[in-house]
Amino acid sequence: MPDAPSPDLPADPHRPPRRPHAWAWVFGASQVVLVAAWWQWGWRVGVPLLFLTHGALVWGTLWPASRLFGPVLTRLPTRDRVAWLTIDDGPSDDTATMLDLLDAHGARATFFLVADRAAARPDAVREIVRRGHTVGNHSAAHPSAWFWALPPARMRAEIDRGQAVLGELAGAPPRWFRAVVGMANPFVHAPLRRHGLARVGWSARGFDAVAADPAAVVARIERGLKPGAIVLLHEGAGHGRNVEILTLLLQRLDALGYRAVLPEQLAVAQVREAVVDPG
Repeated sequence: MPDAPSPDLPADPHRPPRRPHAWAWVFGASQVVLVAAWWQWGWRVGVPLLFLTHGALVWGTLWPASRLFGPVLTRLPTRDRVAWLTIDDGPSDDTATMLDLLDAHGARATFFLVADRAAARPDAVREIVRRGHTVGNHSAAHPSAWFWALPPARMRAEIDRGQAVLGELAGAPPRWFRAVVGMANPFVHAPLRRHGLARVGWSARGFDAVAADPAAVVARIERGLKPGAIVLLHEGAGHGRNVEILTLLLQRLDALGYRAVLPEQLAVAQVREAVVDPG
């Protein structure tokens, strides 16, 4: 019998933003307070308030787990020994081998794909879906240096085009979005709401996009591994060892008694449990 969802996590992990512009009202109100405080007490109070309010915007953008501008999923709502494997930056030359590895271990994963790369490898996208995995939106062009600073129109275009291309190739529009490098500025959440996309972060990572030692990468991931963990992985990294990293990780998950599942599978299990044992 599956455990009940953790009380500090939502019962439904798919949560698109509901009020994507609320941050603007809060920030505007904070600036009114700032001006009033500066007028009343001068720069000794005004300057600290200025840094506090603007620093909050910077922190909310650069910290991947920040919920300042909207919801971000960092764990699945379960106490079972399951993990969600999320693989960024594909498709790539690694995709086919990774799919074979996942099949060999009975594991499921979500591939957060870059639309321009997917358009160049449409067969890989279709194969991901055919094998029982899901596709997530990881932007259209993956502007890693500037995604965090994109203005509203550019941000909207990245998400819209990614959704259109990936939806056509996969046969259904993605339900999940991961910000490039995990950083999401205030303009991300309006297009997410329009497409019904839920933003996904992570709770376990090994820096496999840059680290080339599989044992060290998996050891870092294991330190963050808890029931419901969302594991951040990559494919096609320049060091060429992402396949080895996935191989070792799947072996460790098996040894530790973890199953790699999708959120959709978890939701179905919870519905079945409610039907069998309504309380």
